[in-house]
Amino acid sequence: MSSIKSTRIESIDILRGLVMVLMALDHVRDYFHINAFTSNYPENMESTNMILFGTRFVTHICAPVFVFLAGTSAFLYGQKKTKGQLSKFLITRGLWLIFVEIVVNNFLWWFDPSFGFTNLQVIWAIGICMIALGILIYLPKRISLALGLLIVIGHNALDGIVMKGDSLKSIFWYFLHQSNGISYAENRYLWFSYPVLPWIGVMLLGYCFGELYKKDASVNIRLKRLLYIGITCILLFFVLRGINYYGDLTPWSYQATTEKTIISFFNATKYPPSLVYLLMTLGPALLFLYGIENIKNGLTNFLVVFGRVPFFYYILHILVIHLGALIGLLITGKNWKLMILDNETMGSGVLQGYGYSLVTVYIIWITIVLILYPLCKKYMLYKLNNKDKWWLSYL
Repeated sequence: MSSIKSTRIESIDILRGLVMVLMALDHVRDYFHINAFTSNYPENMESTNMILFGTRFVTHICAPVFVFLAGTSAFLYGQKKTKGQLSKFLITRGLWLIFVEIVVNNFLWWFDPSFGFTNLQVIWAIGICMIALGILIYLPKRISLALGLLIVIGHNALDGIVMKGDSLKSIFWYFLHQSNGISYAENRYLWFSYPVLPWIGVMLLGYCFGELYKKDASVNIRLKRLLYIGITCILLFFVLRGINYYGDLTPWSYQATTEKTIISFFNATKYPPSLVYLLMTLGPALLFLYGIENIKNGLTNFLVVFGRVPFFYYILHILVIHLGALIGLLITGKNWKLMILDNETMGSGVLQGYGYSLVTVYIIWITIVLILYPLCKKYMLYKLNNKDKWWLSYL
């Protein structure tokens, strides 16, 4: 790694690489944990425990950091571009990501050539947010910061607005703020897993955050602000969650055991991401950036590889995980076609009994990450050596 020359900010790539690796853990759990498709959910108070919930909890940092740093990367990319060039890039890349989510990513998740179920997830959300950011970059930075804060802090005030059905008004609200779906044709379902309003706020804040990483930015000021903002976010999380009045769609409650009560407390809403959820995830992420600023070792070099090719890694890891799950079905003597989750099999319980222990899930996760590392490193080096190829910025 020491021979690789790059003007990229390594601490940001390290953080992005960390969340990409953790993201694979969550998706491996989705595909490999015993009964993960039918009943064994980390948030299910009847069946969860601290280890299972913790496996899910540590991956909560992924989507907020992914979106936040996409905004930061847009700011840094724009330092060498005009506003018009940056806007064009963000809008065109946003449209590209939407296409990839709907056509490529959905196929990789379900292996359903009929596309009976389309799930709009994080790549879709980043695409929409980039288009929005491509328009909003013309605003003064202070206005952008204020708008981002307003959205992130205030969007939970809209939680009481709940739509039903498939009217245009309802669909717009699902798109904007309520995780829900529609049937748009016979055996065709569309689900808005990532309503985009709060994510637009997160990307706007990430864009403004890029000011701390400009070439002429003071390292001391950056570190002080990372420490202050990170600690403030974590403290606000505990205050708001403790008050239990505002900031999350689902208040926590006392459970039959202390373990379950702790799980309830930290079980913040991700769809859409609540203020509490974002404080809980972005706060530690900023403290991580503070701590990693001047650290360079074998582990950081390992993480940098994934952090520099996140989109390539994302697409590749879903493919490898899903193919691995098909092999898992064959090993357990089940019909591999069950893993092609069309509308007839989803939620029908046909996968009840499939899966492995959490220990096995962790082993599979580590194995898949190690398998992907050389491929990602090779692609990273290709990108570094071919900066003149414009299309690489879309991959």
